[in-house]
Amino acid sequence: MDTANLTREETAARSAAVTVHRIRVELDLTGAPERARTGFPTVTTLEFDASTEATWLDFIGEAVTRVVLNGVEQEVVYDGARISLVGLGPSNVVRVEAVGAYSRSGEGLHRFHDPADDQTYLYTQYEPADSRRVMACFEQPDMKASYTFVVDAPSGWEVLSNQSPTHTDLGVGVQRVEFAPTLPISSYITSVAAGPYTRVDGEWKRGEEQVALGVFARRSLAPYLESEEILEVTRQGLDFFADAFAYPYPWGKYDQIFVPEYNLGAMENPGLVTFTEAYLSRGAATEAQRAARANTILHEMAHMWFGDLVTMTWWDDLWLKESFADYMGAHASAVATRFHDAWVKFAASRKAWAYQQDQLPTTHPIVADITDLEAAKLNFDGITYAKGAAVLKQLVAFVGDEAFFEGARRYFAANAFGNTTLDDFLVQLSAVSGRDMSDWSASWLQTSGVSTIRLESDDDERRFLVQTDPRPHRLRIGLYGREDGRIVRKDQQELDLLGERTEVELDDADLVLLNDDDLTYAKARLDEASLRTVEESLSSIEDPLARALVWSSLWNATRDGELSATRYLAIVRTHAPAESNSGLLSGVLANAVHTIRHFVAPARRDDEQRTWTDSVWNALQAADVGSDAQLSWARALATASAFDDVHSERVRALLDGDVPEGLVVDPDLRWQLLTALVATGHADLADIAAEEERDDTGSGRTAARRARASRPETAVRRGAWESAWNDESLSNDHLDAEIDGFRAGGRRDLIASFDEEYFRRIGAAWSGRSIEIARRLVLGFFPAGDTLGPVDAWLSDNEAAPAALRRLVVEQRDHLQRDLRVRAAQDASAEG
Repeated sequence: MDTANLTREETAARSAAVTVHRIRVELDLTGAPERARTGFPTVTTLEFDASTEATWLDFIGEAVTRVVLNGVEQEVVYDGARISLVGLGPSNVVRVEAVGAYSRSGEGLHRFHDPADDQTYLYTQYEPADSRRVMACFEQPDMKASYTFVVDAPSGWEVLSNQSPTHTDLGVGVQRVEFAPTLPISSYITSVAAGPYTRVDGEWKRGEEQVALGVFARRSLAPYLESEEILEVTRQGLDFFADAFAYPYPWGKYDQIFVPEYNLGAMENPGLVTFTEAYLSRGAATEAQRAARANTILHEMAHMWFGDLVTMTWWDDLWLKESFADYMGAHASAVATRFHDAWVKFAASRKAWAYQQDQLPTTHPIVADITDLEAAKLNFDGITYAKGAAVLKQLVAFVGDEAFFEGARRYFAANAFGNTTLDDFLVQLSAVSGRDMSDWSASWLQTSGVSTIRLESDDDERRFLVQTDPRPHRLRIGLYGREDGRIVRKDQQELDLLGERTEVELDDADLVLLNDDDLTYAKARLDEASLRTVEESLSSIEDPLARALVWSSLWNATRDGELSATRYLAIVRTHAPAESNSGLLSGVLANAVHTIRHFVAPARRDDEQRTWTDSVWNALQAADVGSDAQLSWARALATASAFDDVHSERVRALLDGDVPEGLVVDPDLRWQLLTALVATGHADLADIAAEEERDDTGSGRTAARRARASRPETAVRRGAWESAWNDESLSNDHLDAEIDGFRAGGRRDLIASFDEEYFRRIGAAWSGRSIEIARRLVLGFFPAGDTLGPVDAWLSDNEAAPAALRRLVVEQRDHLQRDLRVRAAQDASAEG
């Protein structure tokens, strides 16, 4: 057995036999600026009770040098993932001295050297099980403890953790920072960050409550921090959640830090929330980007209660934090900030993620069966986040806002600082709502799959709502008609849809929306009359949520092969230039690109790509000066131009300063435009070197690596391939850059020869690399050819491969099978 891959059964047995009280972690990070130094000293002292004579501690690092149990030196028994402990008594104190490894993969203690100013930055990222890369611990969520962190670091650095610090000057350029003990928390939400971060302080006050706020970023990104807006959203969120949950914010301070090369959007470490630097724009940003950042701030804040205060017992109930935080992020954005249209983006994009995941052969219930840590790592997916949030939205419609929030309040009061399962929440919700939640839970939390709802008529002109994969739905049907050049709602009906077929009486309407207001979780199809209205007048629909639902319906029908790809693209070309909601526009533009590259029949792809690239250019010229739409279309031009060089001279002109009035061509957009020229053979290494000199930053160097790997030469793609698989010094972001370059421009003629080698390599990569890096290799290099033969052969020959690896391959196979099926439908349509 791989001892790093903890199972549910063995961790349950450990927590039944061991009760941990206090853990003290001492880290020496003084050597971090020395690039040749690969590791750091770490000392962990754990106090716990035990009803067993033997157990183990989790640790992954360079070495374990000393173990002392109850004052007695022990033989070090360490297999690279577990430290064996024997001779335990009823009460125990264990001291472990070890050497941890600085990370370049974003797992554990990540180290980043900023080329902009040669400064070193550190931060930790643990979920689900990487705190063991920094300290010896019980790596499971149901073994909570009070943690005290003590960090030695260079003087002048900001040193941060979950609690407030006390500083001591040790001389010789070293400071010691000891943090106050935490309240009981799980190991995966402890956190440390250190480096010369820029700091902006703030405060939230209400009545007797007062919370110190801090916002942090690398010095070279300080001009882009937008701390005033971040602090404003933070205060608005604390106002909202203090009322909604009736439980005071429990974690003392509230720091938020933006960090480089981050694997996630953000992480809810109490008192020190970490965010990807992608939320800091190095130039222009659309309102949709700012809304996404606000949503994430509020998502992580919801975790201070859902996840941190009350934590799932095991990863089966990951939804008890992620589904709730996803729902709360949108809800709080809509009611507490200026981003009132948060549910619009959720309907069009977030739920699209859920619908896609829920149609894979590996889909799972929201309450999942998670047998081990590898399975847990892959379950941070569209089901756990977006489907769970969508189902909670329906639940709120079912029981009402007040019952839902009162259930949450009772849940926190009953389980504060403890661990829970599904039943613990349902008990509270049933009590306040007066409804038995067991049927709802069975239908929505404990089954998988997505229903498709459509309107049908019989020979007697009676109309029926028909659903596949039947579930109980509370939904609204909107009837829309034309009025003064607009499409507006004329009427609405609310009903419960319980079986496969329900008769409805509806007045005639130009457009019928079957899930109006987006109350339920289902793919809602447009009838043919509504589809014709949409083709003519989609951009005239007044309500942005109604437009979101239409865009969502069109996209789902295209993915399922029911709406032809060319018809979908025609609708996009007609109506996307008039889409006023930047969140909807960004999603529609991404879906159009995916449709061309994956769903259009090969014989028609070049023509559709050319038509699209021309349309994007024209939309850019027509966009309002300085608008979000203008920026969105400029980014879309860069994306399209990586596949079609028809406007290469105009792209070059944009780089040379011939820019439409109002358009900000920031460093990131410049790299996007230049990489498109490189991928189509219209820019070379000299151009890349000049741009890298212009933008000699961490982001610039990563972008330059991506651009170099994008050159349309077989030898270059071979170099990117070999680097990605073999160069273990690559950071997570640099690995992505090599993979992106390898795939640039959709040039199968340059990379098809690597398909067979891919299947020979993935097993060794999975066993020899961290799961984060192996996952990127398996997904990033999956060969999207024109046959299922190679992947089917691998699956047949590797039935004993790790379940998590097989899951990834099975999912990629399903994506490819969908592509082939939808393309075939386009071919059949053309022949017909």
